[in-house]
Amino acid sequence: MWDSFWDFIWYTLVIFSFLAYLMILFWVISDLFRDRALSGWWKAVWIVFLIFVPWITALIYLIARGHGMSRRAAEARSEAQQQTDDYIKSVAGKSSADQIADAKSLLDSGTITEQEFAALKAKALA
Repeated sequence: MWDSFWDFIWYTLVIFSFLAYLMILFWVISDLFRDRALSGWWKAVWIVFLIFVPWITALIYLIARGHGMSRRAAEARSEAQQQTDDYIKSVAGKSSADQIADAKSLLDSGTITEQEFAALKAKALA
C-alpha cells in the first residue's frame, strides 16, 4: 500500500487535514444555525461559499465571526442545561416536606384521619 515511510507521513497529514477541515466545517455550520442575529440570506450565502470555496470561506468565517462563536456556544449550553433542569424538576415529583404539608392540609380539612396522616408521613419520610 505504501511505498515508503514518507508516503505514510504524507497520507497521515492529508487525513489529519481532512478531519481538521470537517471539524471546522461542522463548527461553522452549527454556529451559523445557532446565530439568531444573522438573517437567513446571509446564512445561505455562507453555506454556498462553504460549498464552493471551502477552505478560504472557513478561514474567513473564523476570522470575521470567530469572536462570537464561543459566546453563542456558551449560550446554547446554558439553554440546554436550563431545559434539562426544568425537565428533571417536572418529573422528580414533590419533596418529602411538600408531601407532608399536603397531607397536613388534608388532615386539617378533615379529608383524612390521623392514622392516614401518620401513614402518609411515614411514606414520605421513607
